[in-house]
Amino acid sequence: MKEILMVPIEKIVANPYQPRIEFNEESLMDLAQSIRENGLIQPVTLKEKDGYYEIVAGERRYRACQMIGMTEIPANVMDVQESQMAALALVENIQREDLSAIEEAKAFVQIMKVTGCTQSELAMKLGKSQSSIANKIRLLNLSENVQNAVSSKIITERHARSLVGMDEKKQQEMLDKIVKKGLNVSQTENLIKQEKKDKVKLKGFTREIKIALNTVRQAYAMIQRAGIKAKLSEYEDEDGYTMTIHFPKE
Repeated sequence: MKEILMVPIEKIVANPYQPRIEFNEESLMDLAQSIRENGLIQPVTLKEKDGYYEIVAGERRYRACQMIGMTEIPANVMDVQESQMAALALVENIQREDLSAIEEAKAFVQIMKVTGCTQSELAMKLGKSQSSIANKIRLLNLSENVQNAVSSKIITERHARSLVGMDEKKQQEMLDKIVKKGLNVSQTENLIKQEKKDKVKLKGFTREIKIALNTVRQAYAMIQRAGIKAKLSEYEDEDGYTMTIHFPKE
């Protein structure tokens, strides 16, 4: 690593492998105020390229320095390979401030693409389990709306995981229910299981009968919301489908 240099801020460009999509404005302002009062204690790390300097680590510090109008900042300038830049940017962000699950997943894919490593090898480098890497990457199979909901913390990563494997229309329906009803992860998983169960049960019934059965279920849901204690039982046999709503006397 070379000595610390003062590098003009206008010569610095973002790391092309930066995994963070969104930077918390309030957090950046706090960091900027700290730098204004105490100076930049830890230099950023840069790589020289084509007359400019790409950020290897320290993009939040760089952005905070921009906010307070600094014209140059202290930096370590080092020689790194493209594959190292991707890994360093990810590791720094994980260590300093949590990435969203979607940002992390995209970063994992980018690192594997650049370095040619497998999920297992990446897991070893980052000190994670291979299953956690795989679970994150599966989130990228979700619709853009669901991914945005995770990034914006409207739903959690575990909510999103339960939607993997659904078609885009069903994902949106479930997302709307989660948000509208404020469902936790367990409630979401139970709802998905119940809907799958109902779908199997209703196989072979006409569309009209399916509508009738769903109407009864909706009526039962309204009864519950009204605070009336009742229990819905459903039973299917060779002769047909039975639905019973039981109202206790007390």
